[in-house]
Amino acid sequence: MERSATTARPRPTMRDVARAAGVSPMTVSYAYSQPERVSAEAAARVHEAARQLGYPGPHPAARSLRRGRAGSLGVVLGERLSYAFDDPQAARFLAGVSDVCAAEGVGLTLVPITGAPSDAQRVAQAAVDGFVVWTTSDDDPVLDAVAATGLPAVVHAGPHGRDMPVIGIDDRAAAAAIGRLAFARARRPLVLGFPLDRHRERRLLTGDEQVAVRFPVTRHRWEGFRDAWTRAGHSPARLRLAVCPVNHITEGQTFTSELLRGSDPPDAIAAMSDELALGALQAAANAGRHVPGDLTVTGWDDSDAAASAGLTTLAQSLREQGAQCARAALGRPAGTAVQHGWRIVVRTTAGSAGSPPESRPADPG
Repeated sequence: MERSATTARPRPTMRDVARAAGVSPMTVSYAYSQPERVSAEAAARVHEAARQLGYPGPHPAARSLRRGRAGSLGVVLGERLSYAFDDPQAARFLAGVSDVCAAEGVGLTLVPITGAPSDAQRVAQAAVDGFVVWTTSDDDPVLDAVAATGLPAVVHAGPHGRDMPVIGIDDRAAAAAIGRLAFARARRPLVLGFPLDRHRERRLLTGDEQVAVRFPVTRHRWEGFRDAWTRAGHSPARLRLAVCPVNHITEGQTFTSELLRGSDPPDAIAAMSDELALGALQAAANAGRHVPGDLTVTGWDDSDAAASAGLTTLAQSLREQGAQCARAALGRPAGTAVQHGWRIVVRTTAGSAGSPPESRPADPG
């Protein structure tokens, strides 16, 4: 019977190449992995036979097994995969990771997390030499899955525990600093915040409510904003937290618009990201509110869009943090600093040209 045109041809093997070239399989292996151990004549015969047979070279997985390493660094994202490209902060962090991967000659493997039981299996089966875990919740089972691999691993911004180092900034201290600026003249302050837990429910809370906040970044920034407000002598009940299910401009705009139309509209908004803050600025413009006259607004991260919007924000070097995380996960010298520096960038949406900037230098390392 004639072979169907759609039937796949068997992949040529190393033994096939050795037979065609008249050499041993070991010589073929050396021709690819240690060419200095093969004569020029033998190498030429091997490569010519491989070309004629359509042999692409040893399978990458087999090479990895022999070398005892995969040649790739895994980044575990507790978000949909497109988040890595849509979120400016995640993109900056991943740029730092990729800088190190490029310098070290290793690949970068994104491991998306869906919240399904298959997440742990996906982590366990990832062909990587180490893991960088993007900030997640205290109770995320993927942390146990990463720890169970026994591979080097580091967590960005928390949570702590499981014997994995955490690299980031002091979110609580930073939030307290920019909160003092945002709430300096406020009577009805609001924090536009990240989700409390993996359920990502949209909620409106006050500072006197006791709620479980499973995401360390949300928890520490909320604590810092609350510190700024209460240490100025104000009641925690007058500080509100608008919990946004996603970090997106549209969510910040929608939530802010609803509150500006309410009976107790905010006169100061401190957002946990520039995206949420930019949404608040759009909502204020649509409502005819003047910034900063009627409403002060601050952001977080000093994204590229923050400068053009005149947004007062908190700057941190996510690219540097990503690079240090990558070096640590690959077992390279990464310095001893686990807390990076930050600074407040004062623009027109809060504060004034005379406002003294606050900053926190990185720990020496």
